[in-house]
Order: sequence, then structure tokens, then C-alpha cells
Amino acid sequence: MSRIEFQSRRQAGLAALYLGVFATIWFSVPAAGQPLRALLVVASGAALVTAVIGAVVVARSREAGNVARDRAADRRYLLIIIAEFAAAGLGAVVLALAGWSEFVPVLVCAVVGLHFFPLVPLLRDPLLWLLGAAMCVVALAGLVTALASAVPAGLVVGTGAGLLLLAYSVLALLRQRDGSS
Repeated sequence: MSRIEFQSRRQAGLAALYLGVFATIWFSVPAAGQPLRALLVVASGAALVTAVIGAVVVARSREAGNVARDRAADRRYLLIIIAEFAAAGLGAVVLALAGWSEFVPVLVCAVVGLHFFPLVPLLRDPLLWLLGAAMCVVALAGLVTALASAVPAGLVVGTGAGLLLLAYSVLALLRQRDGSS
């Protein structure tokens, strides 16, 4: 296995692992009645299975070879993640203090979407542009829906973000399996 194949396989596994876990979390956000609740539980289970498959891919890629890590890239990645969590956390606190807790999922989804943009060159995955843009569209849809109707923002955002992250996780695994990552 070449270095590029190893890194692509490992990166796909990590994407499926991380985004599968986060998809599961997003599916738990909406307070929904039946039958949507049952569908969200099934989707959450599928996301967990995807995360487990991603973990297996990562473990197998480690067995296949040990490649030196790019510490500068790791630091940039860590800084992006810290900035994402700080912006989402501080924004959530501000919204809660202002009495707008319903819009916390909208803010978090938008921040998550935005965090994918600086990851594109770092992870060398142009599909992250689409994922980031789609997450921002879901955040906007949740905001507009909550302002214009009685449908809670969390229902729109949790379902939409969960589906997007699950779909990207599965796509990452399929791309690496086909060798097209």
C-alpha cells in the first residue's frame, strides 16, 4: 500500500468515524413525534454503524503501515476545531442569555458548515466545500422555518445536518473503497 493510498484510506475512515458520531448527535437534537422519531432513531443507528466501520478502516490502515504525521497540518486542524468549538460554544451561551435558545442549533450548524471551508485545502477534499455550503443552507432553512412557522429550528437543523453528515460519511467510505479519494 502506497503512502497516498494509506493516507486516503485512513482519512476516509476518520471522516466516517467522526462525522458518523456527529450525525448521531444531530439526529438526537429534534424533538419529533412518530413516525419521524422512529426514522431519526434508525438514522442514528445507521450513523453509528458508519462510525464503527470508519473506526475499523482506521485500525486496518494503521496495521498496513505507519506513515509520519505532518505536525504543521495537525496543528492547523486542531486550531480550526478549537475555533469551531469556541465560536459555537460562545454563540450558544449568548443566544441562551438573550432568551433565544431555540436558535442554538441554527448557530451551531452554521459554524459547523463554515468550519469545513478551511479544512478543504488541509484535507485536500473539495467535496468539503459542498458539505460546508449544504450545512449552511440547512442552518438558514432552520432559521427561516422557525421564524415563519411553528416548526422548531432544531427539527429542521437536526434532521438536515444529521442526514448530510451521514451521507458524507458513507460517501467517504465508498470513495476510498473504489480508490477514488
